[in-house]
Parts: sequence; C-alpha cells; structure tokens
Amino acid sequence: MRVISNEVIRHNKADDCEAVYSLICDMESRQLPYEQFRQIYNLQLKSDLYTCLIYEKEGTVRGCINLRMEQQLHHAGKICEIMELVVDGSCRSTGIGKTLFDAACDEAKRHGCMQIEVCCNQLRERTHRFYERQGMHNFHYKFSRSFTDDDDGTNRLGR
Repeated sequence: MRVISNEVIRHNKADDCEAVYSLICDMESRQLPYEQFRQIYNLQLKSDLYTCLIYEKEGTVRGCINLRMEQQLHHAGKICEIMELVVDGSCRSTGIGKTLFDAACDEAKRHGCMQIEVCCNQLRERTHRFYERQGMHNFHYKFSRSFTDDDDGTNRLGR
C-alpha cells in the first residue's frame, strides 16, 4: 500500500466490487450485468494472474487499474497487461491515471514482468495520448470477432 497525504493506492478487496463496477460501467458507457461482473471480480480476486490496484481519496474509490500478469510463449517471459484503467469522471486529468499507471509499473516489475502492455479501442483517442505520454508505443493491432447476435461490425465503446 502506498499513501500520499489523504490518498491511498492499495490492492482491491471484495467490498470494492460495487465501486469498481460503477467505474467500469462509466468507462464503457453502459450497464454491465452486475451478477456476472461480481462473479468475475471475485474469481480474479482469488487468482494469482490478476492484480487490481485501487486509488482511494478521503475514503472514496476514485480509480482503479486491473492487471493480468502471465507467462507468454511469444515473449518467452512474463508480461503485464492492463485490462482496465479507469478514473472517476469528476477526477479525470488530475494525475490519478498517471499515479495508477506508475504503481502498476512498479507492481509488474516486482512480479518479474519484462514489459507492460495495453489494448485500447481506436475510438479512445484521448486515452491513446495518455499512454503515449507514459512512454508506451503503439506497435500492435488487435483484432476481435464477436460471438453475439448484436455484432453489426460497427466499432463502438462498451463492446
């Protein structure tokens, strides 16, 4: 746990689920099915592959970064992937994202990761600029194929 005045960065707990759910629904601009979210959240909480860091200010969760760390064949080493990084809308552009990103990099190094990666929707241009400011490079394309009936081929957030 890292404490900065009245701000704390800590590992998530089971009772953070609703706050993280709210943040991620806001990021995705849609309500996700809570029961499924809660089940996944609790599975990740128990898994050694996942680490979720919480940014808390004055007792309120203001942001989180969710990481997956795993050995990858094509790197012949351990990689940290940012699965989600989200800051409460009322607190964006105040340095919380950078603080969480830096804490995630420290966490990844402690776990022996050789690099940190993130996939980001092409529509999130502001987020792209954030990651570039953190020293990240856009070297990859990510392709996806939906197995749901609502796939019309349109790129939109919340998918």
